[in-house]
Order: sequence, then C-alpha cells, then structure tokens
Amino acid sequence: MRTTTTAPEFDPALIARYDVAGPRYTSYPTAPQFHTGFGEAMLREAARASNEAEASRPLSLYVHVPFCFSPCFYCGCMRIITRDVAKADHYLALLQREVALTGPLFDRERPVRQLHFGGGTPNFLDLPRMAGVMDTLERHFNLQRQGPREYGIEIDPRFADGDYIAALAELGFNRISVGIQDFDPAVQAAVNRIQSVEQTREVLEAARASGYGSASVDLIYGLPKQTLEGFDRTLDEVIGLAPDRVAVYGYAHLPKLFKPQRQIDSDNLPDPGTRLALFGLAFQRLCDAGYVYVGMDHFARADDELVRAQRNRTLQRNFQGYSTHGDCDIVGLGVSSISRIGDTYSQNARDLIGYEAALDAGRLPVARGIRLSGDDMIRRAVIGELMCHGELDMAAFGMRHGIDFMATFAAELDRLQALAADGLVVMDDGAVRVTARGRLLLRNVAMCFDAYLNNPAESTRYSRTI
Repeated sequence: MRTTTTAPEFDPALIARYDVAGPRYTSYPTAPQFHTGFGEAMLREAARASNEAEASRPLSLYVHVPFCFSPCFYCGCMRIITRDVAKADHYLALLQREVALTGPLFDRERPVRQLHFGGGTPNFLDLPRMAGVMDTLERHFNLQRQGPREYGIEIDPRFADGDYIAALAELGFNRISVGIQDFDPAVQAAVNRIQSVEQTREVLEAARASGYGSASVDLIYGLPKQTLEGFDRTLDEVIGLAPDRVAVYGYAHLPKLFKPQRQIDSDNLPDPGTRLALFGLAFQRLCDAGYVYVGMDHFARADDELVRAQRNRTLQRNFQGYSTHGDCDIVGLGVSSISRIGDTYSQNARDLIGYEAALDAGRLPVARGIRLSGDDMIRRAVIGELMCHGELDMAAFGMRHGIDFMATFAAELDRLQALAADGLVVMDDGAVRVTARGRLLLRNVAMCFDAYLNNPAESTRYSRTI
C-alpha cells in the first residue's frame, strides 16, 4: 500500500465542527494513563528485555534542561526561572548521577542514533557546562559525535549567538530547533517574549555555516493579541528565513493547569473563528512557499527526511513529534522526562524534590509509567499508521498482528462511519484512507481507536484538535 500524500484541504466550517479536545498521540496510551504502580523495578526489567530482544537496536536520548532566563506566559513545560547560570550546577550533578545509573542498563554496543536536548531553555547552559553534559553521556552511552546521527537542541535565540551555535556543532549537534512563536511586537509583549528577527536570523545562519543538517522553527497560533495581519507579517519573515521545517502549534490556554498562563488576559485571546483563520493562513502561506504538510502541525521542505520517510512508510511519532527514528528505544533523562522502552512508557519525577530524593536514595527517579497490554500495543500500531501515513490496510494489519481486524474493531469502524459521511475518511477495498478533507483532522480519526476516551472528564486534559 502506498502512503497517501494528497495535499490537505482546508475547510473552515468542517474543521470548526471537529475542533474538540483530544490527544496529540505522541504516545499511546497517552500520559494521563501513566500510574504510580509502574516503578524502578519495572523500568529495569523493560531495559533488560529490550537488550535481549535486539542488542544492536539503537537508542534515542532525551535530556531535559528545565532552566529559563525569563518566563514565557504561554508555557506549559516544567521549568525553573533564574538569571544565575550557576544555579544549574546542582541539577547537573543530579543529572550526572541519573546518567550513571541509567547507562549500564543498556548494552554498550547500542548506538545513540538520536539525541535531543529540550526544556526549558537548553542554551541556558554555557559551553563548559554543555560540554560536561555531553562528556557524561559519552562515558555511559555509545554516543557517536560523527557519522549518521540526529543530535538536536532547542534554542532560544535571545540567549545564543553565532559563536555558541558553532561551538555546539563541535560538540556533535547537527540539528537545531528555534523558538519564534510570533514576531508581532504586541503579541510578544503579551506573552513576555521579546525577540527580534535579527537575533533569530543570526542563529539560523550560524547553524547553516556550521554544517547543521537541519534547522526548524516553531510558531504558535491562538496567542493573545494575535491578528491575521500581524501573523501574516510573521509568516513573511519566517519564509524569508527559509528553515527546513516549520512547526505551527495551537496554543492551549489551560491556566488551571499551568500557572504562568494566569498572566494572560483571556479577553485578549483570538475568538474561535480568528484562531482557525490564523491556522488557515499559516497553512496556505507555507504550502504556497513550497513546504509539504507532513501532518498535525509539521511542515517540511519537499527534500526533507520527514517527507521522504512519509513516502517510504518509515515515519514515526514520538514525544518530539514526527520522527525518522521509530526503531529507537527512547531514554528520558532529567526531571519530568519520559522514556519509551519496549512495551513500556515511564516518566521521571516532575518536580526537583522528588527527582533529587530518588537519586539521593540511589534509585532511578521514575515516578510513574505504564506497561502496555496486548490491546494497547495493537491500538498504538493502528493510531501510528493513521497519524503517520493516513491509511491502513485492515487485512494486512490483521495478519501482522494475528487478529481479525473487522471483528476486533467493529465498534471503532462504526464510529468512523460518521467521519466517512463527512468525507474525512473512505473505507473501501479493505482499507481505511484519510482523505484530503481529513488530513487536517488526523487526531479526530485516531480518536476513534482510543480505548481510553470514554470518560468525558478526560477531555479537560487535552488541547483542542485545531
């Protein structure tokens, strides 16, 4: 079966009807299903089983750096606000202990094919501290600073210059993700993130000059004070910067969950119609500029690895979004980070107190997680096929997993009928195919196969699908 690559169709009225709260499916089951019954012993067993299953299977490391120099009011991440870089030293000592405990769980021959530093603001760390973290990882994992690899870092360009970016390349980084959100001064003031085009350009140009293989930028729609005119000017600047990838995220205003968002006056948020129009504008402008809509909020140049992976049916989805390295076990390091090892997910303590207490006791800081059931594994595979490739051959899938697909998912296929009536999917020749009308609503299609969405209270945990 060939992957559906039909250009998506933007139908505002249809999208508005389906704009409900739902998971992003960076995991399945999603994080609300993680529980405290999953602890260190289960994580160690998952690592042992993973080694035995395929000793040469590559690893993906995620390192969480929780520090920021100043708060961005839209943020929902775990972060610590300080201007004192030395405040990171105690945390880095804890991180070093976690790496020393975690590294020996995995066969030393397993190469680290993918590495991602997220935050917070990873470039809060100055170069000596960043080099120290990389050296620690290299001592305990099979880090490969040359050759085929995808070693990325999130950068706030307000606190990085060209020399810093060039030095990161010397440490082994070859991918960069730059936060922009919006260049409109009124929006920047409303979210407490004043950032110039010039600062952003310096970082991106330094990455290209230093041989980075990919540079991406992040935008957010639905922020306070955003207008179509202002966002259009931002898109002009972004297209002029010519990044390899652009992520366009919808702002999820959840002030009860995320304290910084209480600084945002909800009266300044765009109304639902404007919010949808902001996404439609970004979609049209980026497609007109030659970017390919990969799915969800991701756009990439036609020759980008993500686009090639989608065409070759090797595209995967994980906690960083779409990925070309779905064969990797993901090892999360640092406070609040999440691992995906074999048939398990696990998350470290989400606060520094719990994180430190576990390490002081000589334990891995895992606080919760889940071991997937056989049904979970099958549903994860179904949702992955739909989210990444937009189609699913039911008979072939059933044969691979030893099930009668039509019988197993009879109720789910019934739910899909309503989406089929609206032209989001077609079901013929034994396949489910997402149409051009449905490609912008992949989350809604995937939700039909989610066994955990029966409780209406769950909807308060998720952002809206557009």
